[in-house]
Amino acid sequence: MDEGIPTGDDLVALLAALASPHRLRVVAALAGGRNYVSQLARDLGISRALLQVHLKKLEASGLVTSTLEVSEDGKAMNYYELVPFAVNLTPATVERASTTLTL
Repeated sequence: MDEGIPTGDDLVALLAALASPHRLRVVAALAGGRNYVSQLARDLGISRALLQVHLKKLEASGLVTSTLEVSEDGKAMNYYELVPFAVNLTPATVERASTTLTL
């Protein structure tokens, strides 16, 4: 990216990652701070399996990161947190990004 303008491929990946109501809710939930999968699934009212699918898509796009930690009682807990991002989506941004598309 240059000057904060995403490449066409980056913009497509970002918009695709956010193009799901579930993923938007995950991003919104993580905006309040990091959380582990089981608690996040309970908070959102979805299964851990479905949540994992969406978290993997968000992680692949660079919007979230994960850290595996061990609790005091020895349980492995996968924590996710939001990576700060901002996109100023205007027709000019789309036009400029489209010139760099490789997909």
